[in-house]
Amino acid sequence: MQEERYNRQLILKDFGPEAQQKLTDARVLVVGAGGLGVPVLTYLNAMGVGTLGIVDNDVVALSNLHRQVLYKESDVGILKVKAAIRTLYSQNKTTHFQGYETFLTKENAVEIIADYDVVIDATDNFPTRYLINDACVLLNKPFVYGALHGFEGQVSVFNYQDGPTYRCLYPTMPKADEVPNCNEHGVLGIVPGIVGNFQALEAVKILTGVGQVLSGKLLLFDGLGVVFQKIKFSRNPENVVRTALETNYDFDCEIPIQSISPTDFMVLNEKKKLQIIDVRTLAEYEKGHLADSLHIPLQELSARSTEINKEIPAYFLCQSGLRSQKAIASLQALMPTSQLIDVSGGMNQLQLLR
Repeated sequence: MQEERYNRQLILKDFGPEAQQKLTDARVLVVGAGGLGVPVLTYLNAMGVGTLGIVDNDVVALSNLHRQVLYKESDVGILKVKAAIRTLYSQNKTTHFQGYETFLTKENAVEIIADYDVVIDATDNFPTRYLINDACVLLNKPFVYGALHGFEGQVSVFNYQDGPTYRCLYPTMPKADEVPNCNEHGVLGIVPGIVGNFQALEAVKILTGVGQVLSGKLLLFDGLGVVFQKIKFSRNPENVVRTALETNYDFDCEIPIQSISPTDFMVLNEKKKLQIIDVRTLAEYEKGHLADSLHIPLQELSARSTEINKEIPAYFLCQSGLRSQKAIASLQALMPTSQLIDVSGGMNQLQLLR
């Protein structure tokens, strides 16, 4: 323990050396190294958490920098896990870092989460959040939840000391077209920092036993009015018993969404000209897009569906893979016999292959 580094925490009443040692011994997994993950990682690393695991498979983009302040302009195009660990190590060389250059999936979630004391959901992604919840219930691990929308945020703690789970608050996953996304609606740069710091605080309280944990309470934050509210919710006994993960964590669509890996897509696209539908915003599209792709922003898709050739496969592409799934879900009723294929990971993953 470095007494000089952590002096202000060591002399803090009701914290002290015992709590600091608990941080040193702790293992925390942060799923997502974006807007929420950056403040979580920065402060837990600075405060002395002994081991930090980071799960992410995205690359740093220029549009990330207004809110993901761990990264620099020179990091654009680099995997977030690599860029984050490099900077965090320069901040605190005593921390042990474990990077997972992958997305959390049904196949790897249990194996990865099993090795940690606390899991922090910094994904702002519904399918992954339900997966994290179920894996944590299965393994009896607490997880800290954070979510963003525009100027607002939410924070809570699930599965802590027999407390409620995420499914006690939100029993079922919304449909793909019901989910807001910061790529479409935007987010004020400082709001993820505020919410992520609250998540880091909850993790510290869980690990050290200091203070009251937000278990069974949902904290709502409105940045424009600087208004805080707490909503209480109860534990549903049906949600705290689990023997296995669900068979599927994709959005609930009428027809299962067919997907293709970025590598297979690139190989196929080199062999023949594919029908590629880019559903990103105009600003994203103009920054860089695949040759011969048809640009139809997600919000215009239903009105412009006739521009898509229903007789040949259509490959849907966005920045990270979420909006392309929404696009396919919204078109399933309009094009029931068409082959609609999601390019997994979107442009973020394709950029890694170039």
